[in-house]
Amino acid sequence: MADMSTLGRSRILDRPNVRFAAHFVEMVIAMVVGMVALGPLWSFAAPGLVGRADTGAMIMATNMTVGMALWMWIRRHSWPRIAEMSAAMVLPFAVLLVPYWLGAISGMTLMMAGHVLMIPLMLAAMLWRRAEYSHHRH
Repeated sequence: MADMSTLGRSRILDRPNVRFAAHFVEMVIAMVVGMVALGPLWSFAAPGLVGRADTGAMIMATNMTVGMALWMWIRRHSWPRIAEMSAAMVLPFAVLLVPYWLGAISGMTLMMAGHVLMIPLMLAAMLWRRAEYSHHRH
């Protein structure tokens, strides 16, 4: 068995599962950057929209999607893959708007459930195109 010190860093990072996980972490970081960077712009340009639960949730989802899509573009993913991942991020919020508007869930539930559901949908999109996220060199 090879000693870890003898294995090169690039060889460890070439493992498909490690690359897959690292790619997921990169996209989550890009989402947070998008949310933090674009959030203040919306607060300045349209403060009334950010204060509402429904529009606020969609604005936040959009900000996260822009950050993630930009990072995927930098990593040279195809536009169809970027669109799939963007849909996986926005879809939970869009679906949850209906029960919110019907009064079945609160604004806090809309925001929390949208974020919680986004992660497994992103993971599902990545698993569906596993080679894109674990084997493809960008």
